[in-house]
Amino acid sequence: MDNKILLFIPMYNCEKQIVRVLGQLTDEVCGYLSEVLVINNRSTDNGEQVVQDYLKEHQLPVKVSLLRNDDNYGLGGSHKVAFNYAIENGFDYAIVLHGDDQGDIVNILPYLKNKEYEKYDCFLGARFMKGSQLQGYSNFRTFGNIVYNWIYSLGCGYRVYDLGAGLNMYKVEILKDKFYLKYKDNLVFNYCMVIGSAFYKHKVKFFPIIWREDDQVSNVKMVNQAIVVLKMLGVYIVDKKKFAEGEHRDKIVEAYTAQVIYSNQQ
Repeated sequence: MDNKILLFIPMYNCEKQIVRVLGQLTDEVCGYLSEVLVINNRSTDNGEQVVQDYLKEHQLPVKVSLLRNDDNYGLGGSHKVAFNYAIENGFDYAIVLHGDDQGDIVNILPYLKNKEYEKYDCFLGARFMKGSQLQGYSNFRTFGNIVYNWIYSLGCGYRVYDLGAGLNMYKVEILKDKFYLKYKDNLVFNYCMVIGSAFYKHKVKFFPIIWREDDQVSNVKMVNQAIVVLKMLGVYIVDKKKFAEGEHRDKIVEAYTAQVIYSNQQ
């Protein structure tokens, strides 16, 4: 029996790029997917209409639904909407592909074919390992990321090759206790997941990806984020249980909800 796989595409102010991301959904790729979920995190651009127009013009061989978060939950919050959806609808795996077209789902296609991902709880794309390619990424940022990857490797006790690339795959079984709900709702969510995998002893595998920066606009405030993620790792090293059970969000959200705006199978 084939696995039921959800592809989650978070979208925030990337109307120029989202069409290119949807263009990655070839017949071959869709053959491995059960559903695609595009989640708009209250974008202020015309992204929603662009997605709807694309879906009306292209007959994709898989169900694609466009959701709009009921509030701006941040990138981490959009993950929570998608993870909850995957749990509630009986998916076996959830793939995350960012809507800004920096990553390409074709990089995970060989592993979908040979089902290598089934051996792991977290199958994570990495920009900074052998076999990966970076396009339009400065040497300074590359060096900084590699340093942080090593720091996190030492703190987490397993080799970390990337703290937050935009192409990741998770086994839904590990998400069912919803340990992720108290993690930060912003861009730091992925860092929390990396630490969480250390605490819960998830089986983690990184795979090389191609990563490009063309017309994308980064939402990362580098210096501030660097300090925050170091402090967070420090909390984990000092008291692992405190990290696992603690509240990491700046604002408590009772429920991460979203509304269906459009579906190509309505």
